[in-house]
Amino acid sequence: MRLRTAVALTAALALSLVSGCARGGTAGSSSDTVTYWLWDANQLPAYQDCAKDFEQRNPGLHVRITQMGWDDYWTKLTASFIAGTQPDVFTDHIQKFGQFADLQVLEPLDDLGIEESAYQPGLAANWIGQDGHRYGSPKDWDTVALFYNEEMAKDAGLTAGQLGDLTWNPEDGGTFEKAVARLTVDRNGRRGDEPGFDKNNVEVYGLATNGGGDGDGQTQWSTFTASAGWTYTDRKRWGTEYQYDSRTFQSVIKWYFGLAEKGYMAPFTDYNSQSNQANAQVAAGKAASAFDGAWMISTYAGFKGMKIATAVTPEGPTGKRATMMNGLADSVTKNAHNKQGALKWVKYLSSDECQRTVGRYGIVFPATPDGTEAAVAAYEKKGIDVSAFTEPVADKKDFTTFSYPITDHAADVYALMHPAMQDIYGNGTPVTSLDETNSQIDLILDQ
Repeated sequence: MRLRTAVALTAALALSLVSGCARGGTAGSSSDTVTYWLWDANQLPAYQDCAKDFEQRNPGLHVRITQMGWDDYWTKLTASFIAGTQPDVFTDHIQKFGQFADLQVLEPLDDLGIEESAYQPGLAANWIGQDGHRYGSPKDWDTVALFYNEEMAKDAGLTAGQLGDLTWNPEDGGTFEKAVARLTVDRNGRRGDEPGFDKNNVEVYGLATNGGGDGDGQTQWSTFTASAGWTYTDRKRWGTEYQYDSRTFQSVIKWYFGLAEKGYMAPFTDYNSQSNQANAQVAAGKAASAFDGAWMISTYAGFKGMKIATAVTPEGPTGKRATMMNGLADSVTKNAHNKQGALKWVKYLSSDECQRTVGRYGIVFPATPDGTEAAVAAYEKKGIDVSAFTEPVADKKDFTTFSYPITDHAADVYALMHPAMQDIYGNGTPVTSLDETNSQIDLILDQ
């Protein structure tokens, strides 16, 4: 049933998007206006500054920016392709890229002269489609680290040095599990590593929950599966077979969600994608730590009456630490109303001029080294140490960085993996159930 539903959704989306391509450009746009969509409200002021500079450099061209929340963003973007009201340029996500490229709603950017060496390693290469054309211009990047409450760590007797030198394994969890257990406190004041600990009545969880992780586990289990040597698919990019049926993967997932069964990690019922994410649990004092992305640095730093520090991800069985390194890009729509203006805007967005402007806001790490340097300096000015996020990018000896799985049919993979991971985490479904899910996914990729 799941397979038939997923294939039907893909077919319907493909038909609607392709048919939408025959219609006109962005509603309400004009020959001197470039329409640009993004989802992050925190970044809006930075890109408004970029737009002002761009307009001064290109007299007669104007940029109109629209910002909306994450869920609304993708719903409205898909609807805009169907209705023919798509923006000229939009912020693209690598998880969505494969399907958009396959549906031919993106404009090739080969003539923009994007040089991979001008950006942080790997960011530009990820946006090359299976047809060899470029469809995204590097925008920014992020990695994942462990945020933790300094006072709670001190009360638990854990130092910054210890938390920055954790190891883990799927057998006993290593020093990471011991630290999380130590940070956990039940309603009687007993810690998770003390006799009499009541896992059914926990006041403070050692680790917050960010949900089941769907098929990518970016801020949940991905750092563990990668540092155990597992990869999402059979190839780095455009894989044709997923590997959720791997015994390595399943052993890690069993251990990871087992932390909740032991009472060390907040249960699935404590997670709400809209109102009670990991950062909210830490802010409320319900969790002592959380894995989260660099885009959340300012959020954690802004918690009132609470000092939050960060640590690099734990070292795994491979002897390395791992973190997903996600990189966003800007894409031009195939039927952009102002295509020439759109191409100029995207070229400018990936330039050092705009990247440094964005970096100076200290909200994200821009894709160019100069932009990244500006961001690090901006964070330092705010008194925020971001080395847990930048070190994995600079140190390839001790760290492994990896991307979202880049494949076709991402929406179908999500449709299958989202409930599958929720069942494992929330309902205790055996991890071996992923064997069937993986088979269903591979059938879709074979279409």
